[in-house]
Amino acid sequence: MNDNLKGIGTSGPAGRGNGSTSPSRAARSLAGPAAGQARKPAAKKTADVKKSAPTKSATAKKAAPQAAATAKTAATKKTTAAKKPTAKKTTGSKKTTAAKKPTAKKTTAAKKTAAKKTAKQTAAAKPAEPSGVRESVGPDPAEDPTSSSRHRHLHSVPEDEGPGPQAPPYEATADLDPEDVAAAFAEGARRLLGTDWQAKIGDIAGSLRRRLSGDYSVDEFGLDPEVVDLLSHLVEPLAESWFRLQVRGIENIPADGGALLVANHSGTVPVDGLITGYAVRKHTGRAIRPLGADLVFRLPYVGQIARKMGATLACAEDAERLLTSGELAAVWPEGFKGVGKPFSERYKLQRFGRGGFVSSAMRAQVPIIPVSIVGAEEIYPLIGNIPSLARLMGVPYIPITPFFPLLGPLGLVPLPSKWIIEFGEPIRTDAYPPESADDPMLLFNVTDQVRETIQQTLYNLLVERGNPFI
Repeated sequence: MNDNLKGIGTSGPAGRGNGSTSPSRAARSLAGPAAGQARKPAAKKTADVKKSAPTKSATAKKAAPQAAATAKTAATKKTTAAKKPTAKKTTGSKKTTAAKKPTAKKTTAAKKTAAKKTAKQTAAAKPAEPSGVRESVGPDPAEDPTSSSRHRHLHSVPEDEGPGPQAPPYEATADLDPEDVAAAFAEGARRLLGTDWQAKIGDIAGSLRRRLSGDYSVDEFGLDPEVVDLLSHLVEPLAESWFRLQVRGIENIPADGGALLVANHSGTVPVDGLITGYAVRKHTGRAIRPLGADLVFRLPYVGQIARKMGATLACAEDAERLLTSGELAAVWPEGFKGVGKPFSERYKLQRFGRGGFVSSAMRAQVPIIPVSIVGAEEIYPLIGNIPSLARLMGVPYIPITPFFPLLGPLGLVPLPSKWIIEFGEPIRTDAYPPESADDPMLLFNVTDQVRETIQQTLYNLLVERGNPFI
């Protein structure tokens, strides 16, 4: 029996046995190759954990000088002291077998939890940043072995970590100073009605009160002086500010007595009649009596306003009666042919008819004053017409301009062209006897003389004016 015992493990050192008969080696061979291979990764992982512990302690030591308070230093020392048992525990785990892998994982999780607590204590010790955006530092190298440097990036701060509530933005109050409102109204009225705007507003208010009470009168042709005054106030801003009207030769209009004003007609819409009446009334104080076509008086509302402005039908009887009574009559011999001519034929006078206005002036023995109007052709440039619709509606034409009907009601706003109205030297008719009004050749010559005078004056004014909108 003793001999058999002596034969076991005699080839190796005492107590350890030889390589072939060692119990440890036999146990490993029975366990198979998996046991031997599984032990190697466990040892390697334990070594990595052991290496990471000093690195983490060094990081904590580097963070300690960054604190500005004594409390931060003490917290860092406690954290370092708390980490030492973990390191010892990790060293002790080196002796464990492959079956104890979960223990190594728990150790790593505990180290990560301790590192997070240390980071929170360090962040609490730092002073709060004033801005709403803070700087964030990447994960600790001890927690993430793959990161070798600190990564910085910006991110939004949650509402609970942001700055405190801010005051609401300043909002303008809706309170208005009555003095400022009155001053703004006075300035607007002064620009619209002139320096004597208070007197004009008083006249308008008085006229309205009289008209509401029925205390007003008209002449035999329907002229209403109060309506003429009201329209003059309304037309004044349009003529002076929008059209920048210039009036020349106003001295050629007689201060009293009859006279016949003969003017060119244009503009798609007959605005030139209103502007001419305003200019004469402003500079002479006299009202003109327009002679209009029968279509004007057939239109609703337009015919009534024309009557109250003193207009009457363009017939020889009414014209002679106005002229012999000492009124200023005005006629536009081109009629609708002049108003509705295309923009390409602007400032080219159409035919003046058969000389009926000359006959009336000769019979009344009053002068003929040629009137040249520049600026009306540009307010509504006529580029087209709809004749079929015009015939259906019973009007001479349906205008098409660059802005109407494309822009609707906005296209009815006239363009701000510069206007010049020149009253030429009177052409005397009292040198001829009244019966000369029956001579067709004489009527034709005087009519042609008036037409050529207006045409030449238009050309001169166009050269002098230059750009119509400057």
